[in-house]
Amino acid sequence: MTVAAASTFSLVTLLKLGRVSNLPTVWTNVVAGTLIAGGAWQTGRTGLVVLAMTLFYAGGMYLNDYFDRSIDARERPERPIPAREISPRAVVAIGSALLVGGIALMMPLGFSALVSGLLLAATVVVYDLFHKGYSFSPLVMGLCRALIYVGAAAAAVGNISPTLVLAALSLLAFVAGISYAAWQEHLDRSSNLWPIALLALPVLLALPALRQGIAGVVIYLALFVAVASALYLLTKRPIADAVPLAVGLLIASISLVDAAFLAALGAITPAFMAVVGFALTLALQKYIAGT
Repeated sequence: MTVAAASTFSLVTLLKLGRVSNLPTVWTNVVAGTLIAGGAWQTGRTGLVVLAMTLFYAGGMYLNDYFDRSIDARERPERPIPAREISPRAVVAIGSALLVGGIALMMPLGFSALVSGLLLAATVVVYDLFHKGYSFSPLVMGLCRALIYVGAAAAAVGNISPTLVLAALSLLAFVAGISYAAWQEHLDRSSNLWPIALLALPVLLALPALRQGIAGVVIYLALFVAVASALYLLTKRPIADAVPLAVGLLIASISLVDAAFLAALGAITPAFMAVVGFALTLALQKYIAGT
């Protein structure tokens, strides 16, 4: 493919750059953050936040590929930039525009929502700039997800409750655990087991879901089984590509974390919607890589 060909690009290239297969987990994050904060989720405000967070996520993924383009040329030459499917200049322009668009959508939702959007955009850029070679980067990745809860809550009710903060910190830990666990070459060694503790935090926090009848039990068990299955793949490596399969499963399980939190609140209908988000993410990952 010539250099000139990189000036044109396909829809498939744009979808790959945005890693859109994981977007259902972003949408369920918004619903969960809204309801945990005590807001109403079936509103135009929530729809606006969903769109804003979609732009933040996709923008972050674009910038991730831009800043990783040299590393990807060596390690992942199939990614769109090293494969010459799109130019680096186009990627950074689109990614930056998406972040600006996300901020713009948060502006009419109140000062707190705008501040949370600015913080999220800044955190995304920090992660994209410094995630390679820094041990703290998984925590920054987790903070990006936690700020989706914060932004949804700020837009819905204008403030952040202690319950919301606890849920957001638990989500931060889970997402950081996904990243840390993926780094482990021998997770079965006792010295490397601590990422499991991070993955366990939302599982423990969601225990009240078991008091919400059979629906709550089913949703909670879905989260437990998904996390346990991913950890089995990570520790035992029973099949080829066990690690990427486990990471993909854990990413999809972010929606199950949302579902379990919602079930614990007694919000069963949106909780089952979040379960659908989990299934949809897994289905989309078969066509567009989530990592």
